[in-house]
Amino acid sequence: MGLFKRNPFGHILFLKKWLIRIAGALTHKRYRGFNQLHIEGSEIIRSLPDRNVLFISNHQTYFADVVAMFHVFNAALKGRENNIKNVGYLWNPKLNMYYVAAKETMQSGLLPKIMAYAGSISVERTWRAEGKDLEKHEQKQVKLSDFRNIEKALNDGWVITFPQGTTRSFKPVRKGTAHIILHHKPIVVPIVIDGFRRSFDRKGLRIKKKGILQSFVIKEPLQIDYETETVDSLVEKIEFAIEQHPSLLKVIPTEVLEEQAKLDQERQWRY
Repeated sequence: MGLFKRNPFGHILFLKKWLIRIAGALTHKRYRGFNQLHIEGSEIIRSLPDRNVLFISNHQTYFADVVAMFHVFNAALKGRENNIKNVGYLWNPKLNMYYVAAKETMQSGLLPKIMAYAGSISVERTWRAEGKDLEKHEQKQVKLSDFRNIEKALNDGWVITFPQGTTRSFKPVRKGTAHIILHHKPIVVPIVIDGFRRSFDRKGLRIKKKGILQSFVIKEPLQIDYETETVDSLVEKIEFAIEQHPSLLKVIPTEVLEEQAKLDQERQWRY
């Protein structure tokens, strides 16, 4: 690899490789030390082609989820069987791996900007700004450049996306993900994670609690009939695949109850 070889986004691969190496070494104990990461499905990662693969996952923290995926994917590609023993698997990491993230999140400080260089596809959220959901009339138009960047990344390698667009549980899947899948027809691999919200703060930078058993389950690729699949049917399929469909909500999480109580209080004063 040439010293100044770049990826389609202009990032120098030599620099990206060292960023992944350093970040991996600094974060390894977060998943194998302070806490333990239980992994299922490493063999699925090894069976995938080198490009046009879209990973869809539920989301629990801003950054810890993605960092875990870089660990798990690279460990699996180096032959680790459902474990991330010996961080040496990051010496030659997969460099054509990207993740979709909100532009406002990736521009919120020096560390996010550094992490963005490691593979972020920054998109502008149309339905949310400054940490708040927008009213329907306030929502912005989708930028075509965001879709083109995701297409560019899929043509080059693997893309990780969180189709709910938020770390809150059981929020609806955004239809944009379904449109991307139907248009580009990638291999779609669902991932279900748990324990990250208990392990880390919301940003996923600070360890909140130690001794948590985190889980990371890689599922078989979705079976999609592109002749008959609709956006709505695919959205529902994604919600079941990442275990975020409303019908699966047996126990309402505390944060959902708190959010509902806040909304009820606002309505009380509004009407």
